[in-house]
Amino acid sequence: MAIADWLMIIAVLVGPIIAVQLTRYLDSQKEVNERKIIIFKTLMATRAYNISWAHVEALNRIDLEFDRNNKKEKAVIAAWKEYLDLLGNSSIGAEQWTIKRIDLLVELLYKMSQVLNYDFDKTHIKNSSYAPRVHGITEDEQIALRRGLLEVLEGKRQIPISFSNLESSKK
Repeated sequence: MAIADWLMIIAVLVGPIIAVQLTRYLDSQKEVNERKIIIFKTLMATRAYNISWAHVEALNRIDLEFDRNNKKEKAVIAAWKEYLDLLGNSSIGAEQWTIKRIDLLVELLYKMSQVLNYDFDKTHIKNSSYAPRVHGITEDEQIALRRGLLEVLEGKRQIPISFSNLESSKK
């Protein structure tokens, strides 16, 4: 047998193995990228609702999905760390904290958009979300109701009861 014949046999035997391994590698890379995109899309969709469960979960997944060894992704992790540091900081006044929180979230989303090849600028990220006022009002009312109910259950508040039309019911 000639060398060409041996090379043909090796190619026939090894070719499918290489093709399968290459396919598995490409599928794995696609899966990793998809998880990053899901995080980004969730954060973009919930950026006006930063206390939603989905938003918080997506933030907490950044460390799991973005690679510290990749230069662009390392910038995402650094932006996340800075944002996380602010989220746990109670020494800043509420108004200043809110302004800084928005700026740091915008920076984080901008860095993510660059890694994931989305064409968003910071102004678009900051100003292009829709959050109806009624959602905020509803959330505030739900918080007040929960607090009030807890105060009643803890004995700190009583439920006011009043009777009316007592005389008309006697007739």
